[in-house]
Amino acid sequence: MARLTPVSFTILLLCCLSVSAASTFDDSNPIRLVSDGLRDFEASPLQVVGHTRHALSFARFAHRYEKKYETVEETKLRFAIFSENLDLIRSTNKKGLSYTIAVNHFADWTWEEFQRHRLGAAQNCSATTKGNHKLTDHVLPQTPLPNWRESGIVSPVKDQGHCGSCWKFSTTGALEAAYHQAFGKGISLSEQQLVDCAQACSNFGCHGGLPSQAFEYIKSNGGLDTEEAYANTGKDEGCKFSSENVGVQVLNSFNITLGAEDELKHAVALVRPVSVAFEVVKSFRFYKGGVFTSTTCGSTPMDVNHAVLAVGYGVENDVPYWLIKNSWGDSWGDNGHFKMEFGKNMCGKFPTNSRSLIMSSQDDLKPEK
Repeated sequence: MARLTPVSFTILLLCCLSVSAASTFDDSNPIRLVSDGLRDFEASPLQVVGHTRHALSFARFAHRYEKKYETVEETKLRFAIFSENLDLIRSTNKKGLSYTIAVNHFADWTWEEFQRHRLGAAQNCSATTKGNHKLTDHVLPQTPLPNWRESGIVSPVKDQGHCGSCWKFSTTGALEAAYHQAFGKGISLSEQQLVDCAQACSNFGCHGGLPSQAFEYIKSNGGLDTEEAYANTGKDEGCKFSSENVGVQVLNSFNITLGAEDELKHAVALVRPVSVAFEVVKSFRFYKGGVFTSTTCGSTPMDVNHAVLAVGYGVENDVPYWLIKNSWGDSWGDNGHFKMEFGKNMCGKFPTNSRSLIMSSQDDLKPEK
């Protein structure tokens, strides 16, 4: 009988984000010719919003992301929102920051819409002020060896869709990495089970939650199903958990002390990817590349509104960073990832409830033949 004995971590890291990135649209010549297909598509929106530089950018944006607007009023509304976001992107990138932002599929959403569909409600993630992850005398590498994303244990980036359930993807991402590291093969775990069944542990389905509480649910419930057995629907439904389809079990967990980036670095370098949480601010949704930093975010655990997965760290242009996996699809940011400044407890970063997980798969609990 084989059991998984290594440890996996999940941290709640509070930090704020505000971003800047270059537009992916070339607007240097607002009357340039476009392809035949795009010219046909542009006819309708341009008839509604005119032929300004912003209008041409909007038409190309709608074509690229296959946006469908039902009425003239909706087209005008989305164009106005797009124009405001485009101004934000251009003004931010002019500041010459350590990161850039760019037009992406969120460019016709208001900030309020984005908060509702992609973020969880701000809540206190500091369930503990003193962790139990023990530091050692190991000299940590400047960059973790192996780099967890490059080593292959980090599962592919997923897209949470119109459900404020980032917490569940942070949870499954940590577990999927731990499983792959322990058993040498990938697994995709059920986020939907957490949305439907983990609400008794202070989580609220598509309206927000905490990875720390998700781990407690898995630990006490007997396991987490595979995604194949319990597919994601992106909305709150009744619990359909079956112990016959369990993919992993959580046997133990450990915390990282609130605000202790040294403990987080130690865990990411020597153990595996760690679940973290932070505050997303307006421009971060348009992140494209570079090392994100901010001076405009909050500084308390109550500001946390998004959970993700720290998969490494490094230095870029003399700026240290955390490498973090997101849950907004692999077309967002840097192939679904982003870099965030490391070492300043920036924006009130609060690593809390970092979970070190000992888990086992159901198959490996069966008697060997």
